[in-house]
Amino acid sequence: MRISTRHAPVFTGPIATLALALLAGCNGQSGATSATAPPAAATAGGTDWALLNFAKLDSINPIMGPSTVGKFYDPILGKPVLWEEKDVFNPAVVVREGKIYMLYRAENKITTFGKASRIGLASSTDGIHFQREPEPVLYPANDDQKKYEWPGGTEDPRVVESDDHTYYMTYTAYDGQLARLHVASSPDLHHWTKYGNVFAQAAGGKYLDKWTKSGSIVSRYEPDGRIVATKIKGKYWMYWGDAQIWLATSDDLIHWTPVEMAPSEEPPVPLRAQALTMPTLKIILPTRAGKFDSDLVESGPPAMLTDQGIRLIYNSRNVPSFGDKNLPEGTYSAAQALFDKDDPTKLLQRTDTYFMHPEKPYETTGQVNQVVFLEGLARFKSKWFLYYGTADSKIAVASRPE
Repeated sequence: MRISTRHAPVFTGPIATLALALLAGCNGQSGATSATAPPAAATAGGTDWALLNFAKLDSINPIMGPSTVGKFYDPILGKPVLWEEKDVFNPAVVVREGKIYMLYRAENKITTFGKASRIGLASSTDGIHFQREPEPVLYPANDDQKKYEWPGGTEDPRVVESDDHTYYMTYTAYDGQLARLHVASSPDLHHWTKYGNVFAQAAGGKYLDKWTKSGSIVSRYEPDGRIVATKIKGKYWMYWGDAQIWLATSDDLIHWTPVEMAPSEEPPVPLRAQALTMPTLKIILPTRAGKFDSDLVESGPPAMLTDQGIRLIYNSRNVPSFGDKNLPEGTYSAAQALFDKDDPTKLLQRTDTYFMHPEKPYETTGQVNQVVFLEGLARFKSKWFLYYGTADSKIAVASRPE
């Protein structure tokens, strides 16, 4: 779920012109293709810090799509639902006990009660072929989060592990009108405890009813595959947002406080879209006029703490009238940014172009056309596996040597 897919308009026409002024499954058998088909991603300082050269696994992509097998008794509707019959996309991944576990978003077909998103679980021993659980593991229910999660659902998970081996999932709760960033925890990936809005206690609750989503928690990607949330200067840090990318801090991975600007500070770009409703937030990674990331930027997989800095893979959307004129309207592509490992607010470098973009039929055509949306990254069996949603309809994977 993103602003473009279902919940807000793409800015075009006079609004886009003003913005410009202000900004002045289908299994083919063809082997693999590089995900770096565009011009070489580059910055003034080079890209030795970036994780590039992924190859899409064309011979098996997409690796997961809609299914009529999954069925469960929905506690709100009071009847069985084919919960992943319509679309399956936007996965998070966890390495645990020699397997990759995928937590993914699934939607049922539109009926008299509409559609809802739920989060399912699948596992793999090779990172490519996944066995699904028959029922979702996190979904709207008759609980204290129902008013935030129904009828839209639970969407777009990202998952990290704490030092005590508890898993924490950030996800979008969508009530049909407003997206809110929520958090849940689990000891085993199957049983989840919901805690509600990550910003519920921040700044007197002023962010509780704002459009918030896409939480990417700064973590260590360990050699054994675990993605472990890591404190910097005594705090956990999380990149978040899908208009601009902002930042938040936490003591416990549950309660988060957004980073706001200093009193004399000004935003680096004119505010628009959802950013207009939260004008005091400090923009950490802004959109860029004339480029593929002109319209919005949105956090991808959990941010990676490295010796060089904090590597953030991010998703972005393009509007040609004030962005990259060579990409179709609304194209979602992916790029990377590097932040100071001792100061997560400080942007060090950023790729000049995308390293992955829609090019295959299952990426260009679907529920929302022209979309690759990266949310899952795994270090597994001497490879990096990058999992992404395609056209808000299916799941694909790209890989590269470790």
